[in-house]
Amino acid sequence: MKTIRIRCLNNSQTKEFKRGTSLKEIKDIFGIKLPNRVLGAMVNNQLAELSYEVFNPKNVEFIDITHPDGMRMYVRSLTFILYKAIGEVIPEARLRVEHSISKGIFCKLCDIDKEPTIQDIFAIGRRMRDIVEADMPFIRKEKETPKVVKILKEHGLHDKATLVKERGQVYSSYYKLDGHVDMLYGYLVPSTGYLQVFDLNKYYTGMLLQLPKNTNTKEVENLIIQDSMFEIFQEYADWNRVLKITNLSELNEASQNGKAETLIKVSEALHEKKIAQIADIINSKKQDIKIVLISGPSSSGKTTFSKRLAIQLLVSGIKPLTLSLDNYFVDREKTPLDKNGEYDFETIEALDVEKFNQDLNNLLAGNEVEMPKFSFETGKRYYDGEILQMAPDNILVIEGIHGLNPKLTHLIPQKAKFKIYVSALTSINIDDHNRIPSTDNRLVRRIVRDYKYRKYSAQDIISRWPSVRRGEDIHIFPFQEEADIMFNTALLYELAVLKPLVEHILLEVCPGSPEYSEATRLLRFFSYFKPINDKEIPPTSIVREFLGGSSFNY
Repeated sequence: MKTIRIRCLNNSQTKEFKRGTSLKEIKDIFGIKLPNRVLGAMVNNQLAELSYEVFNPKNVEFIDITHPDGMRMYVRSLTFILYKAIGEVIPEARLRVEHSISKGIFCKLCDIDKEPTIQDIFAIGRRMRDIVEADMPFIRKEKETPKVVKILKEHGLHDKATLVKERGQVYSSYYKLDGHVDMLYGYLVPSTGYLQVFDLNKYYTGMLLQLPKNTNTKEVENLIIQDSMFEIFQEYADWNRVLKITNLSELNEASQNGKAETLIKVSEALHEKKIAQIADIINSKKQDIKIVLISGPSSSGKTTFSKRLAIQLLVSGIKPLTLSLDNYFVDREKTPLDKNGEYDFETIEALDVEKFNQDLNNLLAGNEVEMPKFSFETGKRYYDGEILQMAPDNILVIEGIHGLNPKLTHLIPQKAKFKIYVSALTSINIDDHNRIPSTDNRLVRRIVRDYKYRKYSAQDIISRWPSVRRGEDIHIFPFQEEADIMFNTALLYELAVLKPLVEHILLEVCPGSPEYSEATRLLRFFSYFKPINDKEIPPTSIVREFLGGSSFNY
């Protein structure tokens, strides 16, 4: 009998196993116990299901819901249960998974005449719990692609069928759950019984699928109301419906049918119209407003937005002076460390707040101030002789991730400040059941930009991303609802444009590194996109901040 050697990274043990042993059997023999139930495993730094059979020597690390890929498995599987429950409770309804909000996922019921009632949502939630208690297996099937396309169409999943067909693979996989079929573009947990923690509640015009807390996975996240965030998501969703592009298959069709140029022009025009409206609001309050504060998470396009807003303010007769908080980073050796000993660039303590306030007060007093600059390559502050001085008709436009943090401008009266929250809130889906997380949009932007302009590899960026995300949860997101207005920088076409650039960067990630799994996930994600040429993108576009070719200086 041939055997293979398996090294388990959870306990640093190595054992011999019969070829073809499943990961579930390997887990049991190693006696792996994690804080939460094991959902899957990283096999040579790639995600695999517990049913995966091993035929060659491997390094294996078992994961639970606290691992990012474990949480994705949990959410995908839970989405399938929701889809099945809706099909049984309100069979005429079509599930549309829209976006994340309130630390959950907002979903809608489409193709029905009325908005779902609380009783409807409760009935769906009860059926979901029945499915969980029945502990039904998720069964993965792999067949020749034309057969999978036929099966998807038979179940009314035409958006998925189109994507699978256009991807051009010889074989494709899908999942079955007690007679229901779905495709979730990633692995699932073994069975429905693994999904004990969730809730489903009425939320605005739809429902909120509530997920386990990061800090206590035995409880669901608290339901919170985010009126401004919900409004901006819905505004852009309405725009997408006007353009008749809500899913990736429709975007691919537009790019292949020569409609990409129009799509780019309309998307950019919508951005410009919104920025002009914001400038008009500021102009109407110019007697009081002295500072415009622009905040948002990493790679949200704050810098380009602030420059475009400055132009629209000029059109309104206001002379803006722009100031970036990035130039107030402390020297790298003075940057605070996070709990993992890594530089924490997201905390407000990474900024020289004292120097910032000193310069701010001098500017508001009408004094000349030599503005600092920060080199991301050297990690040092420097000066190049740039002088700022405010006149009575000037407004300061300040952008940075901590723009809405009260600590940053606590000496400035509230009426003198106008606060804008900026983020790349992706409004297009892969298909009805699979959203594109805004986090992924921003990560892709950051990979392309930092590789080109800051000399970071994709491996470096991916390894730092969890720290960035933790910092956002602590230092940025708690203040977003305090904004006077929100602006979505995501563009319908941008991921299709970034596709050829990011793919070759991701291919450089070493297979032996922990970041390889994330790089592989993103490459699989982009395999469904048809590329769009960037030649029609104007030099003032927000995406030019990451893509290159901008007419703005950064």
